[in-house]
Amino acid sequence: MRRFLRDNSLTLFFLVIFVAALLGQSFAGLVAYNDTQIADGLKEVGYWRFVTSSDFAVDVAENWQSEYLQFFLYIAATVWLIQRGSPESKQPGKEGLESDQEQKVGRFAEPGSPRWASADGLRRVLFSHSLLIVMGTIFLLSWAAQSVTGTIAYNEEQLNNLQAPVDWLGYVTSADFWNRTLQNWQSEFLAVGSMAALSIYLRERGSSESKKVGDPHHETGT
Repeated sequence: MRRFLRDNSLTLFFLVIFVAALLGQSFAGLVAYNDTQIADGLKEVGYWRFVTSSDFAVDVAENWQSEYLQFFLYIAATVWLIQRGSPESKQPGKEGLESDQEQKVGRFAEPGSPRWASADGLRRVLFSHSLLIVMGTIFLLSWAAQSVTGTIAYNEEQLNNLQAPVDWLGYVTSADFWNRTLQNWQSEFLAVGSMAALSIYLRERGSSESKKVGDPHHETGT
């Protein structure tokens, strides 16, 4: 067990703080939601009713989709684009998909390589792009969930204000949907761009996301 915890400590750490943050959001969100209910002259709701509501679901989904979009774009961009001096970038001249030998696929696969790395045809193509495919799929599913739950939450607010509800297409083309979406996207893009640029000149000793303290600023992809 100790070895398992050590070998998976990074994933487990973020899983634990994810659950803690999600629980914290649910309790804080419940209080805020009931404050609005009282202000509107409506009844308060219980915890279970809130965490299964569209109001809670849309807030969660809109954050998830922006995070997975961030990683989807970053993974795709780092195939073709570089940032000289950043440990997050490939070295100049290495742009692109690289050769089969560099990627250890097909006849260049090693004994310890995954089986699909040495496969031919569609299996190798799918495995070669599996990370991007999964990240993109989760992004699209989260964004779809945001649009559906957002439509329901928006219509509940419309009805409470004695205004006409809208259909799904009406909501996803509304200012409310794109305001919620773009306010998350811009923060993710800023964070990723800042990381790529700041890691050129700044260090964190011992982190795999940083160059060694003594590495030159111009050294890339180390």
